[in-house]
Amino acid sequence: MLIGLALVLLLFFGQCARTSTPKSPEWPGDASYSLPAETLDAALECSGGAGSPDGSGRAEPVLLVHGTAVTREQNWGWGYWPALQSAGFEVCWLQLPDQATGDIQLSAEYVARAIDVMSESSDEKVDVIGHSQGGLSPRWAIKYFPSGTMVDDYVGLASPNHGSSAAERRLDQGRDCPAACWQMRPESNFITALNNGDETPGDVSYTSIFTTNDELVIPHTNSKLRGASNVVIQDVCRGRPIDHFLMAGDAVTWELAIDALTKDGGADPERLRGLTCLKLALPGATLDWPEDTGGSGAVPVEVEPALKPYAR
Repeated sequence: MLIGLALVLLLFFGQCARTSTPKSPEWPGDASYSLPAETLDAALECSGGAGSPDGSGRAEPVLLVHGTAVTREQNWGWGYWPALQSAGFEVCWLQLPDQATGDIQLSAEYVARAIDVMSESSDEKVDVIGHSQGGLSPRWAIKYFPSGTMVDDYVGLASPNHGSSAAERRLDQGRDCPAACWQMRPESNFITALNNGDETPGDVSYTSIFTTNDELVIPHTNSKLRGASNVVIQDVCRGRPIDHFLMAGDAVTWELAIDALTKDGGADPERLRGLTCLKLALPGATLDWPEDTGGSGAVPVEVEPALKPYAR
Protein backbone atom coordinates (compact mmCIF):
# COMPACT_ATOMS: atom_id res chain seq x y z
CA MET A 1 0.00 0.00 0.00
CA LEU A 2 2.75 2.47 1.00
CA ILE A 3 4.78 1.57 -2.08
CA GLY A 4 1.75 2.18 -4.30
CA LEU A 5 1.08 5.56 -2.68
CA ALA A 6 4.73 6.54 -3.12
CA LEU A 7 4.56 5.72 -6.84
CA VAL A 8 1.40 7.81 -7.26
CA LEU A 9 3.00 10.80 -5.50
CA LEU A 10 6.18 10.44 -7.58
CA LEU A 11 4.20 10.44 -10.81
CA PHE A 12 2.10 13.43 -9.65
CA PHE A 13 5.02 15.62 -8.64
CA GLY A 14 7.00 14.56 -11.70
CA GLN A 15 4.13 15.68 -13.90
CA CYS A 16 3.96 19.03 -12.02
CA ALA A 17 7.67 19.57 -12.59
CA ARG A 18 7.28 18.93 -16.31
CA THR A 19 4.30 21.24 -16.75
CA SER A 20 5.92 24.06 -14.76
CA THR A 21 9.04 24.15 -16.92
CA PRO A 22 8.97 27.35 -19.02
CA LYS A 23 8.75 26.76 -22.74
CA SER A 24 10.42 28.72 -25.49
CA PRO A 25 7.95 30.90 -27.43
CA GLU A 26 6.61 29.19 -30.53
CA TRP A 27 7.65 30.60 -33.90
CA PRO A 28 6.33 32.35 -35.81
CA GLY A 29 4.60 34.54 -33.25
CA ASP A 30 1.07 35.81 -33.65
CA ALA A 31 1.38 39.31 -32.14
CA SER A 32 -0.92 41.93 -33.63
CA TYR A 33 -0.45 45.67 -34.06
CA SER A 34 -1.59 48.03 -31.34
CA LEU A 35 -0.99 51.06 -33.57
CA PRO A 36 -3.09 51.96 -36.64
CA ALA A 37 -1.73 50.72 -39.96
CA GLU A 38 -1.88 54.29 -41.31
CA THR A 39 0.47 55.45 -38.55
CA LEU A 40 2.90 52.60 -39.17
CA ASP A 41 2.87 53.09 -42.95
CA ALA A 42 3.56 56.82 -42.70
CA ALA A 43 7.00 56.05 -41.18
CA LEU A 44 8.15 54.00 -44.19
CA GLU A 45 9.82 55.42 -47.28
CA CYS A 46 11.32 53.50 -50.19
CA SER A 47 13.89 54.56 -52.76
CA GLY A 48 11.54 53.96 -55.68
CA GLY A 49 8.69 56.01 -54.24
CA ALA A 50 5.12 54.84 -53.83
CA GLY A 51 4.42 51.24 -54.76
CA SER A 52 8.02 50.14 -54.40
CA PRO A 53 9.81 47.84 -54.03
CA ASP A 54 8.70 45.72 -56.99
CA GLY A 55 11.25 42.91 -56.66
CA SER A 56 13.44 44.07 -59.54
CA GLY A 57 16.50 44.91 -57.44
CA ARG A 58 19.58 42.92 -56.57
CA ALA A 59 18.75 40.12 -54.10
CA GLU A 60 15.86 40.92 -51.74
CA PRO A 61 14.74 44.47 -50.90
CA VAL A 62 16.53 45.89 -47.84
CA LEU A 63 14.96 47.61 -44.84
CA LEU A 64 17.20 49.98 -42.85
CA VAL A 65 16.39 50.51 -39.15
CA HIS A 66 18.13 53.38 -37.35
CA GLY A 67 19.44 53.51 -33.79
CA THR A 68 18.67 55.54 -30.69
CA ALA A 69 18.35 59.35 -30.67
CA VAL A 70 19.12 59.83 -34.37
CA THR A 71 17.04 60.26 -37.50
CA ARG A 72 17.16 57.80 -40.37
CA GLU A 73 19.03 60.43 -42.38
CA GLN A 74 21.68 60.83 -39.68
CA ASN A 75 22.16 57.09 -39.36
CA TRP A 76 21.91 56.02 -43.00
CA GLY A 77 21.52 59.01 -45.33
CA TRP A 78 25.25 59.59 -45.81
CA GLY A 79 26.17 55.90 -46.19
CA TYR A 80 23.97 52.84 -46.62
CA TRP A 81 20.99 54.64 -48.17
CA PRO A 82 22.90 55.86 -51.26
CA ALA A 83 25.41 52.99 -51.26
CA LEU A 84 22.81 50.22 -51.40
CA GLN A 85 20.99 51.95 -54.23
CA SER A 86 24.28 52.35 -56.13
CA ALA A 87 24.91 48.63 -55.60
CA GLY A 88 21.58 47.77 -57.23
CA PHE A 89 19.39 47.09 -54.18
CA GLU A 90 15.87 48.31 -53.60
CA VAL A 91 15.98 50.09 -50.25
CA CYS A 92 13.43 51.26 -47.71
CA TRP A 93 13.91 52.95 -44.35
CA LEU A 94 11.88 53.88 -41.31
CA GLN A 95 11.69 57.01 -39.21
CA LEU A 96 10.79 55.72 -35.77
CA PRO A 97 8.88 58.05 -33.41
CA ASP A 98 10.92 60.16 -30.96
CA GLN A 99 14.05 58.99 -32.77
CA ALA A 100 13.69 55.48 -31.30
CA THR A 101 13.90 56.60 -27.69
CA GLY A 102 10.47 55.21 -26.78
CA ASP A 103 9.22 51.68 -26.14
CA ILE A 104 11.15 49.30 -28.42
CA GLN A 105 8.14 47.01 -28.50
CA LEU A 106 6.27 49.77 -30.37
CA SER A 107 9.25 50.41 -32.65
CA ALA A 108 9.09 46.70 -33.52
CA GLU A 109 5.53 47.20 -34.77
CA TYR A 110 6.83 49.70 -37.32
CA VAL A 111 9.47 47.19 -38.40
CA ALA A 112 7.00 44.30 -38.63
CA ARG A 113 4.55 46.36 -40.67
CA ALA A 114 7.31 47.57 -43.00
CA ILE A 115 8.33 43.96 -43.64
CA ASP A 116 4.69 43.10 -44.41
CA VAL A 117 4.36 45.97 -46.88
CA MET A 118 7.71 45.41 -48.57
CA SER A 119 7.21 41.67 -48.95
CA GLU A 120 3.72 42.08 -50.40
CA SER A 121 4.87 44.80 -52.79
CA SER A 122 7.91 42.91 -54.07
CA ASP A 123 6.55 39.35 -53.75
CA GLU A 124 9.88 38.52 -52.12
CA LYS A 125 11.30 38.05 -48.68
CA VAL A 126 12.97 41.08 -47.06
CA ASP A 127 16.49 41.67 -45.73
CA VAL A 128 16.90 43.86 -42.65
CA ILE A 129 19.92 45.88 -41.51
CA GLY A 130 19.84 47.56 -38.11
CA HIS A 131 22.45 49.70 -36.39
CA SER A 132 22.73 49.82 -32.59
CA GLN A 133 19.21 49.66 -31.10
CA GLY A 134 18.08 49.30 -34.71
CA GLY A 135 19.11 45.67 -34.45
CA LEU A 136 16.81 44.97 -31.49
CA SER A 137 13.43 46.01 -32.88
CA PRO A 138 13.83 43.76 -35.98
CA ARG A 139 14.73 40.82 -33.73
CA TRP A 140 11.61 41.49 -31.65
CA ALA A 141 9.51 41.73 -34.82
CA ILE A 142 10.96 38.50 -36.21
CA LYS A 143 10.36 36.66 -32.95
CA TYR A 144 6.84 37.75 -32.12
CA PHE A 145 5.10 38.90 -35.32
CA PRO A 146 3.90 36.77 -38.26
CA SER A 147 6.04 38.89 -40.58
CA GLY A 148 9.08 37.09 -39.15
CA THR A 149 8.49 34.43 -41.80
CA MET A 150 9.03 37.07 -44.50
CA VAL A 151 12.64 37.86 -43.48
CA ASP A 152 15.53 36.24 -45.34
CA ASP A 153 18.61 37.95 -43.87
CA TYR A 154 19.07 39.88 -40.64
CA VAL A 155 22.23 41.96 -40.15
CA GLY A 156 22.87 43.77 -36.87
CA LEU A 157 25.65 46.36 -36.62
CA ALA A 158 26.93 46.98 -33.07
CA SER A 159 23.59 45.94 -31.60
CA PRO A 160 23.24 45.45 -27.82
CA ASN A 161 21.64 42.03 -28.17
CA HIS A 162 22.26 41.24 -24.52
CA GLY A 163 21.96 44.81 -23.31
CA SER A 164 24.66 47.27 -22.30
CA SER A 165 26.03 48.32 -18.94
CA ALA A 166 26.08 51.86 -20.37
CA ALA A 167 22.29 51.98 -19.90
CA GLU A 168 22.63 50.69 -16.34
CA ARG A 169 25.34 53.25 -15.63
CA ARG A 170 23.11 56.08 -16.84
CA LEU A 171 20.52 55.16 -14.23
CA ASP A 172 23.16 54.71 -11.51
CA GLN A 173 24.34 58.26 -12.21
CA GLY A 174 20.79 59.57 -11.68
CA ARG A 175 20.44 60.73 -15.27
CA ASP A 176 17.14 60.76 -17.16
CA CYS A 177 16.40 57.52 -18.98
CA PRO A 178 13.74 57.15 -21.69
CA ALA A 179 11.94 53.87 -22.26
CA ALA A 180 14.49 52.43 -24.69
CA CYS A 181 17.27 53.14 -22.19
CA TRP A 182 15.50 51.10 -19.49
CA GLN A 183 14.93 48.29 -21.98
CA MET A 184 18.58 48.10 -23.05
CA ARG A 185 19.82 47.24 -19.55
CA PRO A 186 21.36 43.73 -19.53
CA GLU A 187 18.82 42.42 -17.00
CA SER A 188 15.76 44.25 -18.33
CA ASN A 189 12.50 42.43 -18.90
CA PHE A 190 12.75 43.35 -22.57
CA ILE A 191 16.22 41.83 -23.08
CA THR A 192 15.24 38.76 -21.06
CA ALA A 193 12.13 38.18 -23.20
CA LEU A 194 14.01 38.87 -26.44
CA ASN A 195 16.62 36.21 -25.67
CA ASN A 196 14.33 33.68 -24.03
CA GLY A 197 14.63 30.36 -25.84
CA ASP A 198 16.04 30.54 -29.37
CA GLU A 199 17.94 33.79 -29.96
CA THR A 200 17.84 33.27 -33.73
CA PRO A 201 14.43 31.74 -34.48
CA GLY A 202 13.04 30.70 -37.81
CA ASP A 203 14.46 30.22 -41.28
CA VAL A 204 16.40 33.48 -41.15
CA SER A 205 20.13 33.96 -41.73
CA TYR A 206 21.43 36.03 -38.80
CA THR A 207 24.63 38.07 -38.78
CA SER A 208 25.93 40.24 -35.94
CA ILE A 209 28.91 42.48 -36.71
CA PHE A 210 30.59 44.38 -33.90
CA THR A 211 33.78 46.08 -32.75
CA THR A 212 36.06 45.81 -29.73
CA ASN A 213 36.16 49.65 -29.69
CA ASP A 214 32.45 49.98 -28.94
CA GLU A 215 31.94 52.73 -26.39
CA LEU A 216 28.17 52.20 -26.05
CA VAL A 217 27.68 48.43 -26.12
CA ILE A 218 29.57 47.42 -22.98
CA PRO A 219 30.98 44.81 -23.00
CA HIS A 220 31.17 44.57 -26.78
CA THR A 221 30.63 40.80 -26.52
CA ASN A 222 26.99 41.55 -25.62
CA SER A 223 26.45 41.93 -29.35
CA LYS A 224 26.94 38.19 -29.85
CA LEU A 225 23.92 36.16 -30.88
CA ARG A 226 23.67 32.46 -30.22
CA GLY A 227 23.08 30.76 -33.57
CA ALA A 228 24.25 33.71 -35.70
CA SER A 229 27.35 34.44 -37.72
CA ASN A 230 29.19 36.65 -35.19
CA VAL A 231 31.98 38.74 -36.68
CA VAL A 232 34.33 41.03 -34.77
CA ILE A 233 35.79 43.67 -37.08
CA GLN A 234 39.21 43.44 -35.43
CA ASP A 235 39.29 39.69 -36.09
CA VAL A 236 39.00 40.50 -39.80
CA CYS A 237 41.34 43.52 -39.81
CA ARG A 238 43.61 43.62 -36.79
CA GLY A 239 43.70 46.94 -34.94
CA ARG A 240 41.01 48.57 -37.11
CA PRO A 241 39.97 51.79 -35.24
CA ILE A 242 36.22 51.53 -35.77
CA ASP A 243 33.90 52.55 -32.92
CA HIS A 244 30.14 52.24 -32.41
CA PHE A 245 29.09 55.11 -34.69
CA LEU A 246 31.63 54.47 -37.45
CA MET A 247 30.19 50.98 -37.99
CA ALA A 248 27.54 52.66 -40.16
CA GLY A 249 30.18 53.90 -42.62
CA ASP A 250 32.99 51.36 -42.35
CA ALA A 251 34.13 49.61 -45.54
CA VAL A 252 34.81 46.25 -43.86
CA THR A 253 31.42 46.25 -42.13
CA TRP A 254 29.85 47.05 -45.51
CA GLU A 255 31.62 44.16 -47.24
CA LEU A 256 30.43 41.77 -44.53
CA ALA A 257 26.86 43.07 -44.75
CA ILE A 258 26.77 42.70 -48.55
CA ASP A 259 28.20 39.18 -48.21
CA ALA A 260 25.34 38.30 -45.87
CA LEU A 261 22.71 39.78 -48.20
CA THR A 262 23.95 38.12 -51.37
CA LYS A 263 25.23 34.72 -50.22
CA ASP A 264 23.61 31.78 -48.49
CA GLY A 265 23.75 31.93 -44.70
CA GLY A 266 25.30 34.67 -42.61
CA ALA A 267 28.37 36.75 -43.40
CA ASP A 268 31.59 34.79 -43.84
CA PRO A 269 34.85 36.79 -43.47
CA GLU A 270 36.68 34.11 -45.45
CA ARG A 271 34.88 35.26 -48.58
CA LEU A 272 36.12 38.86 -48.36
CA ARG A 273 38.75 40.10 -50.75
CA GLY A 274 42.25 40.47 -49.34
CA LEU A 275 42.43 44.24 -49.93
CA THR A 276 39.32 45.02 -47.88
CA CYS A 277 41.33 46.13 -44.84
CA LEU A 278 42.95 48.91 -46.87
CA LYS A 279 39.59 50.56 -47.53
CA LEU A 280 38.14 53.14 -45.17
CA ALA A 281 34.56 54.14 -46.01
CA LEU A 282 31.92 52.18 -47.85
CA PRO A 283 31.52 52.96 -51.57
CA GLY A 284 29.17 55.81 -52.33
CA ALA A 285 29.33 57.28 -48.83
CA THR A 286 28.97 61.06 -48.90
CA LEU A 287 30.36 61.57 -45.38
CA ASP A 288 28.00 64.55 -45.24
CA TRP A 289 26.44 64.34 -41.76
CA PRO A 290 22.89 65.79 -41.74
CA GLU A 291 22.23 68.74 -39.47
CA ASP A 292 20.77 68.23 -36.01
CA THR A 293 16.99 68.57 -36.22
CA GLY A 294 16.65 69.95 -32.69
CA GLY A 295 16.68 66.97 -30.34
CA SER A 296 15.19 63.51 -30.21
CA GLY A 297 12.06 64.35 -28.24
CA ALA A 298 13.01 61.69 -25.71
CA VAL A 299 10.65 61.45 -22.75
CA PRO A 300 12.23 60.23 -19.48
CA VAL A 301 10.27 57.53 -17.65
CA GLU A 302 10.54 56.18 -14.11
CA VAL A 303 10.25 52.47 -14.87
CA GLU A 304 10.71 50.07 -17.76
CA PRO A 305 7.60 49.72 -19.95
CA ALA A 306 5.59 46.61 -19.18
CA LEU A 307 5.99 43.67 -21.51
CA LYS A 308 3.23 43.22 -24.03
CA PRO A 309 0.92 40.28 -23.22
CA TYR A 310 2.24 38.24 -26.16
CA ALA A 311 5.79 38.40 -24.71
CA ARG A 312 4.99 37.39 -21.13
